[in-house]
Amino acid sequence: MFRLLLSKDFWWRVWARAEEDEILGRAAQLSYYFLLALFPLLLFLITLFGYLDGAGSQLRHKLISYLGTVMPDSAVHLVVVTIDQVTNARGGGKLSFGLAAALWAASSGLNALAQALNAAYDVAETRPWWKVRLISMALTVVIAVLIVAALLIVLYGGRLGHFLATFIHEGYAFTAAWRILQWPIALAFVFIAFSLIYQVAPNVSAKRRGGRLPASDYRRRWLSPGEAIAVILWLLVSLGFRFYLHFFNSYSATYGSLGALIILMLWFYLTGAAILLGGEINCELESSEQPST
Repeated sequence: MFRLLLSKDFWWRVWARAEEDEILGRAAQLSYYFLLALFPLLLFLITLFGYLDGAGSQLRHKLISYLGTVMPDSAVHLVVVTIDQVTNARGGGKLSFGLAAALWAASSGLNALAQALNAAYDVAETRPWWKVRLISMALTVVIAVLIVAALLIVLYGGRLGHFLATFIHEGYAFTAAWRILQWPIALAFVFIAFSLIYQVAPNVSAKRRGGRLPASDYRRRWLSPGEAIAVILWLLVSLGFRFYLHFFNSYSATYGSLGALIILMLWFYLTGAAILLGGEINCELESSEQPST
């Protein structure tokens, strides 16, 4: 596998496969669905935060703070302003009654992602539509819980480390080590979320079109090569996009007040392309390692 990943021919085949499956066009479609799903998802999360008493406002602040580490500044500002407007208009109590509607809308992004990954994996969707929708909704809930758990670890990790250090009488060394470890733990939640998307969202139990290959082993692995590359690529592209906008942002001059929305859509476009490319990598690895008959 590692030899394949270092092979120039392998990456040419991935590129050819990506062009054949039109992943850039599908990433553009995903950016539209991600935009429609973003605010319901954030409303869903904020509603969950509301059930955590005093921690809710801190978690919301941390969520926006960590979104700012990968999302462009203008896009984060647009998200904050929109969420504040919707929350103030609906009120906290009314928002709770809209939890199911927000969950349904938020799952639309994962539903569209499932169809796009099916194309990347060269499989047909044989599951009934209601099952795909239920899977998308369940994934949305699980990812929301993972986000909340990651934020709780980062927000209260220092206190937990201090408590454990006092309990086992290790003092400052353990507390300092925990402050370092809480970040890899939080990052692990990101990898778990990506793993769930790659394993559960697409129709992994189906055979490739034409029956050429059985169900892929890579599609059933935790931390598959495609997933790992997709996460790393997503982080690099997001940080690189932020760097570009910091020095060469011309979208506001070109699009005016729509500049922030265009930037958010571009970030979603790059996110979708990274995820789909991970699926193409897994699919090509499967094809390359399949013994010839």
